[in-house]
Amino acid sequence: MRSRQLPFYLAAAAGGAALAYYLDSQQGRRRRHVTRDKALSLAKHGTRRGRKLVHHVSADARGFVERARHTRGSAGELDDATLVDKVESIVFRNRDVPKGRININAENGVVFLRGEVDRPELVEALEARVRKVRGVRGVENLLHTPARPPAQG
Repeated sequence: MRSRQLPFYLAAAAGGAALAYYLDSQQGRRRRHVTRDKALSLAKHGTRRGRKLVHHVSADARGFVERARHTRGSAGELDDATLVDKVESIVFRNRDVPKGRININAENGVVFLRGEVDRPELVEALEARVRKVRGVRGVENLLHTPARPPAQG
């Protein structure tokens, strides 16, 4: 037997086994019907799954495009009111920050922090947090502690 003929013999053996399996006089009819039903079910549900997959992939692609479009032009487009809202949501996220005693406003992307905090290390921590916010061009820190008088500015 040659090695080129081996696939032919294997295919013939598999075909013969399938014929014997499906043409069996006692269980062949049931096996044929079960196989037919499974094939039809796979075709029916496979197309539905395929449509869902196509929808999912296209939605992901649209999301990537929108995310790239947003990232490309968003850094300098924040108006001052939106920037203040964004900074407030980040700065006041911690419970140790006194919300009622700090005033935040922005002018042309520069954020001004005014007010009184309890601890001196909180002054530098808040300034560092504000500097990390996307869209902030600069920070004018006018925060002070009760022991230190407010800075003029």
